[in-house]
Amino acid sequence: MADKLEPYRGKRDPRRTSEPIPEAAPQKGDGGDTFVIQEHHARSLHWDLRLERDGVLVSWAIPKGLPPDPGTNHLAVHTEDHPMEYAEFEGEIPQGEYGGGTMTIWDHGRYETEKWTDREVKVVLRGARADGRYVLFRTRGDNWMIHRMDPPAPGWEPPPASLAPMRPVTRSRAPSGRYAWEFAWGGVRILAYVQGGRVRVQSEDGDDVTAEYGWLRPMGETLGSRAVVLDGEVVALSGVPVYVCYDVLHDDGRSLLAEPYERRRSTLEELAIGGPRWQTAPSWPGRLDEVRQAAREQGLPGVVGKRLDAPYEPGQESAAWIFLPSRP
Repeated sequence: MADKLEPYRGKRDPRRTSEPIPEAAPQKGDGGDTFVIQEHHARSLHWDLRLERDGVLVSWAIPKGLPPDPGTNHLAVHTEDHPMEYAEFEGEIPQGEYGGGTMTIWDHGRYETEKWTDREVKVVLRGARADGRYVLFRTRGDNWMIHRMDPPAPGWEPPPASLAPMRPVTRSRAPSGRYAWEFAWGGVRILAYVQGGRVRVQSEDGDDVTAEYGWLRPMGETLGSRAVVLDGEVVALSGVPVYVCYDVLHDDGRSLLAEPYERRRSTLEELAIGGPRWQTAPSWPGRLDEVRQAAREQGLPGVVGKRLDAPYEPGQESAAWIFLPSRP
């Protein structure tokens, strides 16, 4: 019987990588049903789906991860078979080596086979995050796609294709009520749509300006498989453009538009948006005087108060958000 792991070994140097590289050829399995999905931060972020079959892990690289609903198929690149030991592998593959980057286990569990041919693999995944029926099907040559056969989880909604940002009204006096106060940055307003580790950027007018903000690509990779829509501004900090994010409008299949600002803010902080050129904007509930003074000292145009119980109103100029100039 041919050694199924020969292509795998041929791409790896055991002196340089900590990946498991068994010397012996794999023995034909006994119908095992292990699956693993690994998040792979290599040259480009992707997820590796591996299914136990005849003593090896048959593998596909999925650039955008598993599709969350039946309406979208995702590319699945068939790769070489991996050894069974790889089902437990996590670690750093050295740069310059095949697949160089960080590998972590995104999910694992058991699966059931409904169909397995050279052109179609239909399985039921039983994991903590991946749970349901999927089919991998061959298109042209060695190209494959993956399709979710089950309906999406109850309450799941696809992220919006486009939203117009909410805008504050200008006032000369502070409002009464419960508000959180933020800096008015005076930057370029953009919305960032993140899905499958990829970032699509939209201007305030709804234009796709992704190409202008290629430096935001790593931000999408830090969010991994989480699908979110972010609102914020690009501002110059020490002469360097930085995306300052101050709201989240959609999170992993759940619209947050009707949620109060206070709850959206909590979700935003949980995302921990922070990197060399992107950050979460600070927010101070009830501390208008201090924030306004700091805005004056930093030469910012003013401050924005956001009512803690207010929903997000796309495209609206709303009195739930109040702009106050830095100087009364």
